[in-house]
Amino acid sequence: MQLPVTVPYLSLPADHIGLNPPHHVAPENIQLGLVSLQVADLDRSLDFYTRVIGFAVHQRGDQDGRRHASLGVEGGPALLALSEKPGVRPAPHRGRLGIYHFAVLLPSQADLGRFIRHALAQGAHVGQSDHHFSEATYLQDPDGISIEVYRDRPRGDWRVTTQGEIIGGGDPLDRTALDAAAGDLPWRGLPSGTTLGHLHFYVGDLDSAARFYHDGLGLPKTTWNFPGALFLGAGGYHHHLGLNTWAAGSASSGHDDARLLTWELVLPDEMSVARAAQSLARAGFPTTATPTGLLATDPWGITVCLRPA
Repeated sequence: MQLPVTVPYLSLPADHIGLNPPHHVAPENIQLGLVSLQVADLDRSLDFYTRVIGFAVHQRGDQDGRRHASLGVEGGPALLALSEKPGVRPAPHRGRLGIYHFAVLLPSQADLGRFIRHALAQGAHVGQSDHHFSEATYLQDPDGISIEVYRDRPRGDWRVTTQGEIIGGGDPLDRTALDAAAGDLPWRGLPSGTTLGHLHFYVGDLDSAARFYHDGLGLPKTTWNFPGALFLGAGGYHHHLGLNTWAAGSASSGHDDARLLTWELVLPDEMSVARAAQSLARAGFPTTATPTGLLATDPWGITVCLRPA
């Protein structure tokens, strides 16, 4: 794909970055909260997520006859929840609508360099791509669910079109620079400051997806001319959500699949949650109140939990 002519991100006013939805615009300071996955074998998944990715186990238990665990950064909030359902089918690449990957955002280039070195030593296959606004690696868990581990470049290094569309790329990573940044320090698990940076979903069509995520949730479009994909982010971020049609025509992930169960969108306060719910209702998507937050489901069964910080 030929990249368009771009200018430095910081050369445009902040309100010229991205395309806002027509009614409700999500607050700039949203966060992604807990991502909950259904897996076939909890012990197998815990081994991968702790040994290879570097999560710390926060809690393990049984609920309604199913084993589950929550994981995160040592001393930080839970970022990932695993719920075991023995016998579920692995997630096929581009074979089910639902999660494409969830993305773990590291604080620095040095952290990413140390992670890559560690993951390769563990025998993991690590896909790698320089997106210009970020440096990213990709792995698959034992159930075929993809994980991106990445670091952001400073916004002063990002590029946009004069229309405010954030433009990335797909070049090879500069492993020499990453190794130099990593130095001699070993990987000791996900460092303090690690967050969930974004999520990326397989959807059936982009227009319907935009009605839920752009018109409903209020996320501005940040990249809208990428073939078969749409990227949305609040506060000028390159993307909190990626949506693509690369599995269009496939069935949605179901009860007997390894899959995403829910993901959390953390809003600043109760008023922000109420406004998002009103916007979703206006777009035709009702919400359901639960003890943890308001649930809303897109046309392909992907469920978000809206909760205040």
